Amino acid sequence: MNEAAHSPHVLYLYWNDHMQEPSVISSADLALIRDFIPGKEPILSRCKSGPRKSKVYSVAETSLRGNERIYLNECVDSNWISSKGPFVRRFEEQFAQQAGCEFAVACANGTAALHLALATLGIGPGDEVILPTFTMIATANAVRYTGATVKLVDAEPKYLNIDVEQLEAAITPQTKAIIAVHTYGHPAPMHRLQRIARERNLHLIEDAAEAHGAEILGQRVGSFGVAGTFSFYGNKIVTTGEGGMVTTNNRQFADLARRLCNHAFHPEQHFWHEFVGFNYRMTNLQAAVGLAQTERFDEIVNARRRVRTWYDKQLKLIPGIQTPLESNDCKCVFWMYSVRIDSKFGCSSHELRTLLAQRGIETRSFFVPMHLQPIYYNQFRGRRFPVAEDLCRSGFYLPTHESLEESDIEWIVQQIADIHGEQMGRSR
Repeated sequence: MNEAAHSPHVLYLYWNDHMQEPSVISSADLALIRDFIPGKEPILSRCKSGPRKSKVYSVAETSLRGNERIYLNECVDSNWISSKGPFVRRFEEQFAQQAGCEFAVACANGTAALHLALATLGIGPGDEVILPTFTMIATANAVRYTGATVKLVDAEPKYLNIDVEQLEAAITPQTKAIIAVHTYGHPAPMHRLQRIARERNLHLIEDAAEAHGAEILGQRVGSFGVAGTFSFYGNKIVTTGEGGMVTTNNRQFADLARRLCNHAFHPEQHFWHEFVGFNYRMTNLQAAVGLAQTERFDEIVNARRRVRTWYDKQLKLIPGIQTPLESNDCKCVFWMYSVRIDSKFGCSSHELRTLLAQRGIETRSFFVPMHLQPIYYNQFRGRRFPVAEDLCRSGFYLPTHESLEESDIEWIVQQIADIHGEQMGRSR
């Protein structure tokens, strides 16, 4: 662990009297950013034809095809359902191995994993943490829980990850950490970020919530920084329903993170607490599911990459759709198959999502950048991050999960092609 680390900080929420005040954006500012505010989620109908007639294509589906039922029954039969059960440690050991790390600490969810990593490093008030504005809200919120300042930089347009040049320019004497997000399963440029962190004496944390099994030159994400953090929410590559994991190769960090995760109980004197800890424990039931999922790790990852191949082959024939790229030194796991829509398609991304929903195909819009979120807007008022803003307007992801067959992808893409034809016909 970095020598600059100091004592772990408490959960540091911003309260006014007894309640948080809601964040609001003025009507004048609202007019300036209206194009970036997502519309209501499209109403999903059932498919009227195709392989799933009378059903829907969900954007994500959990697949429990392994030993989940056997292990859950073992939990029930043994009466070990709490965090003290044996599956927690078994899951930690097997997942650490998959991440190429020596240690792993299971916890309640991916957000808890991020906060636990930051708290273990002693990040707190007066510190700055740099992260990409194009990410899910949990990345920024975890920083704010510590009382540290969120500092944002733009994405780069090719792989949608943090812009390294902008990151270097954003570092100040108050900067203590960088959070690299492996967006939609494509690894961030970790070797460059490692160099920056080493030269500037900064902590490097990986938000790998969407990237289980992704690699750079054969090295798995979650093993590059002082800590990696993972989510096991129901739509993730490996799932426990809810759950998270912190991975590391630093024994001191792992020991402290494990202690903070469990109320900071003293290892020898149980009701003796030297730190402010958290109740971030994972249950034995969740870990049982996670272990069964991890036993099928490569099978699940390969299924997602196979879905990507099918989409790529079909979508390249349709104008106006940009498909996801994969850099030569990386193995992307395609947590979700993300596309961007340009003017050649004939309608906007939101209009396309609405038309797909009418045909029984669920999608999700890209992230709304952090600097446009009501709770962060005033902090970044007047700042523009053009790449993230363009991604917000143009991008969404399609159904991506293990249960999809090639015939499913062919039918989904045919619907997109039909909509393109209809829209272009109307514009003539």
